[in-house]
Amino acid sequence: MIENVLHPRIVENKDWATALFIFSFVLIAVTKSIFENRFNEFSRLIFSDKYIKVYKDSGQIMSLFTVILFIVQLISFSFFIHLLLYSFGNILKSDWLTYIQIFTFLTVYILSKYLIEKIIATAFDIEEFTEQFNLQKVSYRTYIGVFLLPINCFLFYYETIFQKFILVFGAIVLLINLFTYLLSLKNYQNILFGKLFYFILYLCTLEIAPYYFMYYWFTKN
Repeated sequence: MIENVLHPRIVENKDWATALFIFSFVLIAVTKSIFENRFNEFSRLIFSDKYIKVYKDSGQIMSLFTVILFIVQLISFSFFIHLLLYSFGNILKSDWLTYIQIFTFLTVYILSKYLIEKIIATAFDIEEFTEQFNLQKVSYRTYIGVFLLPINCFLFYYETIFQKFILVFGAIVLLINLFTYLLSLKNYQNILFGKLFYFILYLCTLEIAPYYFMYYWFTKN
């Protein structure tokens, strides 16, 4: 007599991720529809700096266009971090609670950093510079986030994620981010030389220290 042993099939619930991906693509489509000319300039950001030159006013950082795509950026980068942790075997791919924690942490971290920058910029009388500098950084990082979104979508639904692949891709993203950061510094080098001491203080306290502490915390935990 043959004894059949039945093993329960574990089906991962990925509906939450599907809903977030659809929501993100809808946000991009709505943004393109409302701000067609601006979005077209934004889509050419990798080839031309015309977008940066046209929309360099500090008030643009709180515009509807920037805010909507900033939300897409947060969703996209949170997914990439989620997939990175999954590739190391730390979490389950379908763990939506972990994704919410990552998204919340990233949102609080970026907004807190922005508010502290505002306080320091006001104290050192470099508010106009930091607003324009932040707008430029946000523009490039949003572009990277939008570019990452379809890649995240593919990786999430692909059954096997190779750790080396996602590490190499993560390194590429970091290098692109570093390049755009240096490009932003180059664009404001004339202003920086006039306020070099304040900028070095700003760089150490808000651009280097937070990432160092995050790295230390992740490696220790």
